[in-house]
Amino acid sequence: MMEFGRILNVRSLFWTAFMAGFLHVCNCDLTYSVPEEMKKGTVVGNIAKDLGLSVKALSDRKARIDMESEDKRFCNLQGGQLVITDRIDREELCGATPTCTLDYELVLENPLDLHRITLQIEDINDNPPIFPKNEIKLEIGESADKGARYTLDEAQDSDVGQNGIQSYALEKNDYFTLALNSRPNGRKYCELVLDKELDRELQQELKLLLTAFDGGSPQRSGTAVIRVVVLDANDNLPVFTEGIYKVALPENSPLGTVVLTVSATDTDEGANGEVTYEFSHISVKAARLFSVDELKGDIKVIGSIDYEDKAKYELWVKAKDGAGLASDARIDIEITDVNDNAPVIQIKSLNVPIPENVAPGTEVGIINVQDKDTGGNKHIHCSIQQNAPFKLNPSIKNYYTLVTTAELDRELVGDYNVTIMARDGGSPPLSSSKTIHLYLSDVNDNPPVFEEQSYSAYVSENNKPGSSVCSVTARDPDWRQNGTVFYSLLPSEVNGVPLSSYLSINGDTGVIHAVRAFDYEQFRSFKVQVVARDNGSPPLSSNVTVSVFITDENDNSPQILYPTPEGNSFMTEMVPKAALSGSLLSKVIAVDADSGQNAWLSYQIVKSTDPGLFTIGVHSGEIRAQRDISESDSMKQNLVILVKDNGQPSLSTTCAVYLLISDNLAEVPELKDMSYEENNSKLTSYLIIALVSVSTFFLTFIILIIAVRLCHRRKPRLLFDGAVAIPSAYLPPNYADVDGTGTLRSTYNYDAYMTTGSRTSDFKFVTSFNDNTLPSGATLKRSPGDNSECLNFTSLDFTENASKCSTLVNIFF
Repeated sequence: MMEFGRILNVRSLFWTAFMAGFLHVCNCDLTYSVPEEMKKGTVVGNIAKDLGLSVKALSDRKARIDMESEDKRFCNLQGGQLVITDRIDREELCGATPTCTLDYELVLENPLDLHRITLQIEDINDNPPIFPKNEIKLEIGESADKGARYTLDEAQDSDVGQNGIQSYALEKNDYFTLALNSRPNGRKYCELVLDKELDRELQQELKLLLTAFDGGSPQRSGTAVIRVVVLDANDNLPVFTEGIYKVALPENSPLGTVVLTVSATDTDEGANGEVTYEFSHISVKAARLFSVDELKGDIKVIGSIDYEDKAKYELWVKAKDGAGLASDARIDIEITDVNDNAPVIQIKSLNVPIPENVAPGTEVGIINVQDKDTGGNKHIHCSIQQNAPFKLNPSIKNYYTLVTTAELDRELVGDYNVTIMARDGGSPPLSSSKTIHLYLSDVNDNPPVFEEQSYSAYVSENNKPGSSVCSVTARDPDWRQNGTVFYSLLPSEVNGVPLSSYLSINGDTGVIHAVRAFDYEQFRSFKVQVVARDNGSPPLSSNVTVSVFITDENDNSPQILYPTPEGNSFMTEMVPKAALSGSLLSKVIAVDADSGQNAWLSYQIVKSTDPGLFTIGVHSGEIRAQRDISESDSMKQNLVILVKDNGQPSLSTTCAVYLLISDNLAEVPELKDMSYEENNSKLTSYLIIALVSVSTFFLTFIILIIAVRLCHRRKPRLLFDGAVAIPSAYLPPNYADVDGTGTLRSTYNYDAYMTTGSRTSDFKFVTSFNDNTLPSGATLKRSPGDNSECLNFTSLDFTENASKCSTLVNIFF
C-alpha cells in the first residue's frame, strides 16, 4: 500500500445559542489526503481519535458520513475510521483542475453535531500521454528556409502537475530537430524545426516518430508518426480573430445548439489558404459534450450539459491551412445555472415503532433536505401537510428534527402517514414531497389461526423422500415478531415408529415434506398434529390436524397360487379322453397385493402344445376345452399362462400348466420325463412302501374304478364341472380373501392320485381335499408344518424321514 499523508486541522470548539436556545453546534474541520486509485478498505484516517471520541461514543450517537450532493460517497465510516469504499479516479472527478477535493459532513445525534471533513485527492501517474491522431501530416514546401518551425499536435495526459506531459522526443533524422516550448498556463508543446533544406526531387515524403513523455514514476509515454509531404512554399499561418474566446452557456441546452463560431484567416492563396478547424486539446469529458465543424468553425453541443456536473470547460481549437501550418485559440465556456433540480428529501433517522406512551416533544426522526442548484435556487422551506401530531423543527444547516406535538394513543390511531413538503426559492419554484409511515408499538395478544379447521393430504406410495405432501398456513394479525409464525409437528408415533421418521415440516413456510417413501400395503392413512407458534413474548400457539392418505400404485406383480411355481415337484392335470367342449379342466389362481384396478387380473394363453385345443377365462383363469378331445390329440399338453394386472403400466407373470389326456396313468408312455428326478439312493425305500400300500388297497381300488366308470357313462358333462381346491400349503403367507372382494372367488374340490415315479407302480388312493377347502370369509394361512413341495395328505402313513413326493397328478371327476 502506498503511503499517504494525513493533514489534521482541528479548529476551536465553540458553543452558540440560537433558535430558541436549544441547538448545540460543534464546528470542527478535518482534512485528509489520499492518492487516487487506492484499494477498497484503505483507511484514510482515524476520525474517532482525531475528534477525541471513542468508537462506542460514535456508535451511540449514530455517527454517519453525508454529502450535500447525491454523488458517489467513495468513503464511509467504519469502526471510527474513514475507509475507502469505492474506486476514486481523480481525472474523472476533477479533470485538469490542479486541486481535487471531496467534502463530507460527519453528523452526530443526541445532541446533533456537524463536522466538516475535506478529503484531498492526490494525483498518481495512471494515464499515458495520448496524441489526438496517430499520424500528423505536414505539407512543407521545398523552398522552406532552414530554421522554419512547424507547430505539432499536442499530446494529452489526463494527469496533472509532474505526472502531466514534460517532454517530447523526435526520431533521429537528417532534416528536422524538435523544439520544446511552454504555454502561459505551463502546458508543454513542441515545434518541428527544419535543420536542413528539403529537396523534393531527392525525397518527396518523410516519416518521423514523435514521442511524448510525462514526469511520473514510472514514466509513461505515447507516440505519433509525423508524415512530411514536400510541397511548394507556404509562408503564412492561419490567424484567429480572437486569441481567447469566452462564452456563457445555460445548462440543459438542447443538442445541436451552436455555442459560438471561431474564425481564422490565411493570406495564402489556393490550398495554402484553405483553413480547417479541429480540437487541439480537449478533455475526455468535454469531447463527449462539444464538437467543432471542420469547415465552418461552429462549436456545437452534442451531449447533456449539467451545471451540477461541471461549471466550466476549457477547449483549444486549431486552425490549419492546406499546407499544414496551424495556430491555436482558447475557448472558455461558462455553464450558467438554471433551477432544474427539485429539493431532495432524505430520511436520515426514524425511530419506529413509536411507543404510544411517549411524551410530547419526543424526537422521532431526522430529516435532511438538499438542492443541487446555487444561489436563490437553493433556498428551501419545509413543512408538514397533514393535521398530524408531529412537526418539523429546523436544526443545523439543512437538517430538521421530527418531534411529537401531542400524546399518542394506539387504540385510537395505530399509524400515521406524514407527508413532508420541500419548496426551493427558484423562479418558478420547484418542490418535492416524501411520505413517511409512522406506526405505534404493539403487544402480543393474538394466537396464530389456521386457514382451515383441518387438512387432508393424498400421497402416492413409493413417493420420493423430500417431496411435498401438503402445506398449512396460519395467520397472526399482530405486528413484527408478534405476527411471525413458526410451524412444527407434535411428536407422535405411526405404527410404533416416531412421526419424525415419516414427515418433516418447514418451520417458516408450513410445507410438510415426506422423509421416506410410503408403502400402501403397510398402512393407508395416519394423522399428524401441526403446531403454529408466534414469536411474541410470551409466545401463543394453536394446533390443526392433518390427515395423510396413501394412494395405491401398481408396484406388485401378480403372484401365482396355483399351480405352485415353487419346489422341485410339478403339478400335472389328468384330462379324460371323453372331455367335451367347454369342460372345466383346471384353474389358474393368482393374487395381487395392490388394490383397485391395480389388482384386477386377466389371464391368457401365450403358448400351448395345441393352440386350438384349450381356452382360458380372461377374468376367471378357468382352463376349459375349446373343442371335444379326440384320439389324434397329443397326450402331453403344456400350456404357458400369462397373468397381468390392470395397472398403468401393467405388471405380469407367467406359469406353466401340464395336462395329460388319459383315462389311466398306465396309458402314459413316459411319465418319467415329466417328473422330477428323485434321489436314487431313496428310490428303493419308496418303491417298497408303495408296493405294500398298493397290495393292501388293491381290491378297494378296483371296486372304486368300476363305480367311477359307471358314473362317467351316465353323466359325462357333470363329472368335469367340479373345481380344484388348493391346499393351504400353496397359499403364500399374509394373503387374505373374502368371498366377493378379492381375486379368490370360488371354492374347488378335487381327488388326487400319487405315484413314486415308476411306470409299473400301482397307485394309492388318497382322500379328497374337501375338508381343506377355504370357506367363504376365512383367511388363507400357511400351516407351520406344511411342506411347500409335498401335500399334507392325512391318509398317507409316511415315516418322518420320508423323501419329498415326486409327482402329484390331479384327476377331475
